[in-house]
Amino acid sequence: MSDDTKSAPADRAASGPFDETEANPVRPYIDLGGIKVLPREGLNLRLEVEEQTKRIVAVGLDYAGSTLQVQPFAAPRSTGLWEETREQIRQQVRQQGGRVEEREGPLGPELLAEVPVIAGADGSGKRLARFVGVDGPRWFLRGVIGGAATNDVEAAAQVEDLFRSLVVVRGGSPMPPRDLIPLKMPATPGSA
Repeated sequence: MSDDTKSAPADRAASGPFDETEANPVRPYIDLGGIKVLPREGLNLRLEVEEQTKRIVAVGLDYAGSTLQVQPFAAPRSTGLWEETREQIRQQVRQQGGRVEEREGPLGPELLAEVPVIAGADGSGKRLARFVGVDGPRWFLRGVIGGAATNDVEAAAQVEDLFRSLVVVRGGSPMPPRDLIPLKMPATPGSA
């Protein structure tokens, strides 16, 4: 398998994550710019902001006892970014002294990482994280799953379903591959 092919579930166009051209136009999505989120019971939405630049760098979703952090990136039309991104994540996790294994998940290849966290006085905590990624048409959606969905099958299915309900809005403007597609605050506060 070549490094640059797109990596996505075979039914991505029908079951998500969706391109804006594939999304159901009548559904009441929360518009966050590069990502649209379908509200659902028990879903809590957070925007992660970079201190220096004040720009929104990720969307955090709390759901089913789990966390899902997502970031949409611009990608080339014909090649994918997930292969290369997985390699970068592997290196980062190992540099942090963590362990990482690749496995075939419901969304395609994913990484399961065990990352040491400085927790409490003994500092011996470990955090499990699942890194998932899907290459779409001219975009790449990366997700980091934490909490129950790293080891509980039912929670995992709910969070995977949430990931697949997302819509990526790439926009028509030219963007270098690997650039974060701009995210914004939802237009109507309090409606989410």
